Amino acid sequence: MPRRNKRDIDGVLLLNKPRGITSNDAMIRIRGLYHAQKGGHTGALDPLATGMLPICLGEATKFSQFLLDADKTYRVNACFGIRTDTSDSTGNVISRSRVHFSESDLMKALEHFTGRQKQVPSMYSALKYQGKHYYDYARAGIEIPREARDIVIYRIELLSFDGTNALMEVSCSKGTYIRTLVDDLGEYMGSGAHVTMLDRLQVADYPREKMVTFEDLERILNESHSEGHTAFPALDALLLPPDTAVRRLPEIRLDETQGRRIMLGQRIKVRPVNMLTTDLQPIRIYIDRSDGTSVFAGVGDIRYDLLAPKRLITGVKMNLTDFLCEDGSVSNPV
Repeated sequence: MPRRNKRDIDGVLLLNKPRGITSNDAMIRIRGLYHAQKGGHTGALDPLATGMLPICLGEATKFSQFLLDADKTYRVNACFGIRTDTSDSTGNVISRSRVHFSESDLMKALEHFTGRQKQVPSMYSALKYQGKHYYDYARAGIEIPREARDIVIYRIELLSFDGTNALMEVSCSKGTYIRTLVDDLGEYMGSGAHVTMLDRLQVADYPREKMVTFEDLERILNESHSEGHTAFPALDALLLPPDTAVRRLPEIRLDETQGRRIMLGQRIKVRPVNMLTTDLQPIRIYIDRSDGTSVFAGVGDIRYDLLAPKRLITGVKMNLTDFLCEDGSVSNPV
């Protein structure tokens, strides 16, 4: 069977990741379905976890870090009375205790875990130490030093409690490990606890209703093939534009002359944007063309009135046709 060519396709797919698959395996599967040249996921979900996993394809991978840094919302079930070595139901039980607190006690405890916190990541996290994942050391029985990290728990809402299981909704900052939060909560309550269900509801401002499942994608493939045509148009229609990954950043609009210079990698003077700070600030860059259209060019760093390119969309050069030579190279700046 001939090998199919990979496509230069750009965008963000909001996958509703199923339970039992790693985030990387999910990304590889999506990349294969789209025949995409490049792909990456933004914020790993454990195999146990389900929910929103933005998959970046093509040029959108350049902005995946901004989604890694975004706030997130989860729904989690904490089972009290049992503590495991992985802080979830996939691990080995390391202690059992009687649950001796009431719902009101738990509600009061949740207030203690709301706000700015210091959190020590689990040994079974995907963080790395000297080039290896923490979980690799954990599985080898090796304890490594872990520094507490600053996180923010914006909200913890207790949805239900039956005396053992607590269903909660948690909104938090980047770097928050929900398994660790549940484990810490269990220790605070004196009973131990572990995660039995974890579903990510939100990443940044992405709409939950835009999520798709593997079943949705397979249905599109089957319907398209049964009708005798390619599924790519229908699949591509599910992708969100690359700039949605940086929607929370402020934006700046450049004219074509400024746009050419930015795409050549030059720093340019612009109208002051952040007059209240002298620190570098990331900003979305759009180029307004003379024909009335506009194009997302990427992300730059701005300090007062000086804009420097940082991560640019490669294809934008091809759109700025007024600045291209016949051989496709970029003409010299004025």
